[in-house]
Amino acid sequence: MADKRQLEFFLLRYVPDAVKGEFVNFGLIAIENGANGAELIDVRFTRDWGRVLCLDPQADVEVLSALQREIQQEVGRKRDELTLLRRMEDSFSGLVQLSPIMPALTETIAAIEIADVAKMFLETAKVRRMREPAGRQRILETMRSEFEKAGVLGLLNAVPAEPYTKPGDPFEFDFGYRVGSEIKLFHAVSMRASIDSAVMLGARYPKIMPAMAQLTGIAPMLTAVVEDGLDRSRSDTQFALEMMEESGIRISSTADMAGIAEVARVELRA
Repeated sequence: MADKRQLEFFLLRYVPDAVKGEFVNFGLIAIENGANGAELIDVRFTRDWGRVLCLDPQADVEVLSALQREIQQEVGRKRDELTLLRRMEDSFSGLVQLSPIMPALTETIAAIEIADVAKMFLETAKVRRMREPAGRQRILETMRSEFEKAGVLGLLNAVPAEPYTKPGDPFEFDFGYRVGSEIKLFHAVSMRASIDSAVMLGARYPKIMPAMAQLTGIAPMLTAVVEDGLDRSRSDTQFALEMMEESGIRISSTADMAGIAEVARVELRA
């Protein structure tokens, strides 16, 4: 059997307002770790700039499109030689940002072509444009409801990532509490419309976890709460779930929330 290719991906994101932190993925970079080191092997950009223009009608898509041609010229170079990528964020004053590296470590992802990974992140499925309640908000409402029924909602707090990352980091875990030698964290992650938030959490948590443990002296344990009934036969869904699990994140669904809230009640003696 041929050796599995060791690929890494990261996304190019358009971020018109750094304060709000809203972004749209418009590019995908693929790097392969081979015997001679890490090498840039491919770059893919969106074929539909509608999502970028929806977020920022003044976006200069011609300039963004030109980036692909510039990055394409660096294909074949080693990672430490990618001069354009190193200076790109500064050149665009934060409008263009790079996501954390997403390693392709599992058998599931090894079988996915680069074009398919690009499709996951850069294209919007037409069937998903139906109006329905926001997925993450629905998960949060279920979490709040179950914690409230258990009488512990007032004992839980949002846990900001900023003390363990960099000043200005807006991310925070939805709920958290301390019990014994652990900090238990819970975060709503909607995957029905997009796997972006799940992938981002999987990429960021391995960096936050050791910093939190070092500064607090307490080991964090994160549970991502996702929708019930996810189609785990979908390659993109399975990719995101496995990435979170490999990052040390436990995965539960909203159907598990009553049990999670009851455990919190017992541990907090509410």
